[in-house]
Amino acid sequence: MDTLDNIMVAVDFNESIGELMVYAESLAQKFKAKVWVLHVADPEPDFIGYEPGPQYIRDIKAEEYREEHRKLQEICKNFIGEDIKAEALLIQGSTVETVLNEAKKLKIDLLIVGTHKHSFLHNLLQENVSMELLKKVEIPMLTIPILED
Repeated sequence: MDTLDNIMVAVDFNESIGELMVYAESLAQKFKAKVWVLHVADPEPDFIGYEPGPQYIRDIKAEEYREEHRKLQEICKNFIGEDIKAEALLIQGSTVETVLNEAKKLKIDLLIVGTHKHSFLHNLLQENVSMELLKKVEIPMLTIPILED
């Protein structure tokens, strides 16, 4: 790999965002790459087969999505230097499939994600997004260990 044009950082609004963004910014400066900061939001209930519910519920959900997108834009502004192109993306859907689809669509050269250290039993019973991505991704992926307090 001689060059990186597009770097994607998949975030989930926890304390590790800063750690992930440090790596993204450093690599983006070195390769003059664009950074895409992606958060995958839960799909709307009608998307997964439930009734959509009253309009006021949909309005509340829409406001939550707008607020999450504003947070992503702030992350780009606060953690990525002005000399680096960066864009915030908030997309609804299944986390793993959405990350993979967006990475392909945007021609991402490197995916950066955080990984939590959990027990074997926890990993067995819970979906681990980073591990699922690692199994399915077709591009280089940088996993950053997130220290638990």
